Amino acid sequence: MPGTGEGNEAPILRCEGICLNFGKVAALVDMSFEVKEGEIVSIIGPNGAGKTCAINTITGFYRPSQGHITFKGEEIAGIPPHKICLRGIARTFQNIELFTGLTVLDNLLAARHIYLKSNLLSNCLYFGFARQEEIRSRLIVEQIIDFLEMESIRKHEVGILPYGQRKRVELGRVLALEPQLILMDEPTAGMNLEEKEDMVRFILDISEEKNTTIVLVEHDMDIVMDISDRVIVFDFGVKIAEGVPEDIKRNKDVIKAYLG
Repeated sequence: MPGTGEGNEAPILRCEGICLNFGKVAALVDMSFEVKEGEIVSIIGPNGAGKTCAINTITGFYRPSQGHITFKGEEIAGIPPHKICLRGIARTFQNIELFTGLTVLDNLLAARHIYLKSNLLSNCLYFGFARQEEIRSRLIVEQIIDFLEMESIRKHEVGILPYGQRKRVELGRVLALEPQLILMDEPTAGMNLEEKEDMVRFILDISEEKNTTIVLVEHDMDIVMDISDRVIVFDFGVKIAEGVPEDIKRNKDVIKAYLG
């Protein structure tokens, strides 16, 4: 079942004419697309097509050589990643990026640091605003642990957890940032069937219950076609197709470049 964005026409994210070059290598060429508020949009394409480069550019890890990226109508191209995060965009990574020596709980709490505004004195004495910040952060983290069904592993060190559970912790850390837009880079890669089913369920719940917009880079076409409102297809840094899943399945250019 796809997300809930089909009836809402307001774009929350717009990329216009994005070019990204590494020396003489063009990773993205005149890339343009929109994501409407509440949608689940999947980006697909062969390895090296520029999918992760697009996510890295939107989230500030790469600076585009040309073009505009707007989030809720404001330009964000070239803004540092932490400032983009504060504006309401969060992401997961292809390779899990967690603090392996910390517990699940501490990893989630660590994500809240960008919202902590209290000074050293108030933190040392633990009163007033500092105490309120701590209470709110812990409340949000407890809700995430319940939402992602991680109660049994909350005190476990992340480094000893199975791969699928670490992926879940990474998703929890993203939710701790309270984003309006989540960019997910291959969230089900390396998972077994049961773990994939759980992750898809969580993605749909995040979209529907939290009304969060989701952009998904994914190679599992069954997942893409089942949950996406729209699919965007990249090949050699160029967008070659965009549309609803049924149209993408029948697109001759997509079949030739990727679906086989």
